[in-house]
Amino acid sequence: MVQAYILIQTEVGKAAEVAGAIAVISGVTQAEDVTGPYDVIVRAEADNVDDLGKLVVAQIQAVDGITRTLTCPIVHI
Repeated sequence: MVQAYILIQTEVGKAAEVAGAIAVISGVTQAEDVTGPYDVIVRAEADNVDDLGKLVVAQIQAVDGITRTLTCPIVHI
């Protein structure tokens, strides 16, 4: 299992709408609108890195209102 935080920038005024749309996507465990340099922070999981990439590119980035994403895989050291 691979888990990651996905930091998202949105169009102005779209953070809550984007977080709500992402929250229902399979593989997303949490989606919150926040303040700061990013507008939404998502926690997601997938079976492997390839599936995580597909989740981000094919489903999360397809949500209307997103301008940029940064995926941060979780490591256990």
